[in-house]
Amino acid sequence: MAFLIRLAITAVALWVTTLIVPGVHVTGRNGTETALTLVAVALIFGVVNAVLKPVIKVFGCVFYLLTLGLIALVVNALLFLLTNWIAQGLDLPFQVDGFWAAFWGAIVMAVVSWLITVAVPDRLEAR
Repeated sequence: MAFLIRLAITAVALWVTTLIVPGVHVTGRNGTETALTLVAVALIFGVVNAVLKPVIKVFGCVFYLLTLGLIALVVNALLFLLTNWIAQGLDLPFQVDGFWAAFWGAIVMAVVSWLITVAVPDRLEAR
């Protein structure tokens, strides 16, 4: 159940990102296709972050220290671009128009996800 809630939060954050950030688009033919695309891309984004981000942090820890963590913004943008590449490979109607759209999109995704997570408390943490 927690996985589905996290997936829904990521999909909503992705939807908000498409509304706020120019250059991040979901072009479904109808509302159902758009919603399914958002869920599929959220799943891809979650898998990419779960698999690659820890590896990148371990191998790039020196860069994280040297830049006081600012390299994380670039890493997040590149992971967002990778998500776009995988989604396009799967013929999903999702598109990110370059690095800067991915940069701002990753920031908006992180902030919106955090805000929603704060607003929707996890039942396991309440116990």
